[in-house]
Amino acid sequence: MSTRNYKARTASTRHMSVVRYRGVITTRKPLKSLTKGKKSFGGRNSQGRLTMRHQGGGHKQKNRMVDFMFDKRDIPGRVEHIEYDPTRTGFIARVVYHDGERRYILAPKSLKQGDKVITSEKAPITPGNRLPLKNIPIGTFIYNIEIHKDGGAKLSRSAGNYAELIALDAGYAQIKLPSTEVRKVVETAWASIGEVSNDSHHLVIIGKAGRSRHMGIRPTVRGTAMNPVDHPHGGGEGRQGRGLRRAKTMWGKPSGKGQKTRTPKKYSNPFIVSRRKVGKKRTKGS
Repeated sequence: MSTRNYKARTASTRHMSVVRYRGVITTRKPLKSLTKGKKSFGGRNSQGRLTMRHQGGGHKQKNRMVDFMFDKRDIPGRVEHIEYDPTRTGFIARVVYHDGERRYILAPKSLKQGDKVITSEKAPITPGNRLPLKNIPIGTFIYNIEIHKDGGAKLSRSAGNYAELIALDAGYAQIKLPSTEVRKVVETAWASIGEVSNDSHHLVIIGKAGRSRHMGIRPTVRGTAMNPVDHPHGGGEGRQGRGLRRAKTMWGKPSGKGQKTRTPKKYSNPFIVSRRKVGKKRTKGS
């Protein structure tokens, strides 16, 4: 896939780009029985308090009920359509199974209309098929990975993402995640073969403020532009450095610039073989 640039008719559209959907998306209408209304919370919790900044507004959306449990085992299915999902970065595939049921799944990169998919312990190693980790060859790219058996897909679900199965040992599979972290997962957990579709998503240039608002993204104010009462980086005459050795969030917690922000006593620490690399120089393949 690739992106398409707008013609520079205005200053804001000069660098703006979108993903080319032609030839990939096969229908514009979702299946009504697999959609439901989506309420916008504007980043607020049940008490009405702001818990996630920079969210609010945006175009009205419908949720697609995507299957992440994959509890339909050993029943082959055929891809009816590849569709756009406004609530996620990757594309979704509408699959009709041999028993007549239809479900949405997260589409891998090379999946096309008419392809066959199956969730089975003896499934072929082809994109879109799903198997237990212990039955997948070492070095295979996988996505939609469970952390616990029958716990539902949790890892590597964003556009263009994939993890690599690098080892099987003592009942655990070692997986290299997109963050470069190497993590142990029980070998009986399931994963899908391939890479998540829409790998050009990260190349899109939003281009103008209005497009961000259509996407439900509200403006972000730099800490250095605030007053000292509002942010640890605030204050000073004119433009100032932050005046601190380490960058902080609005609440005084470490942030960015290669700092470790993980909870020291997190429950999953024993399952991490190698910590993720942080900082500006980190790349996906390193």
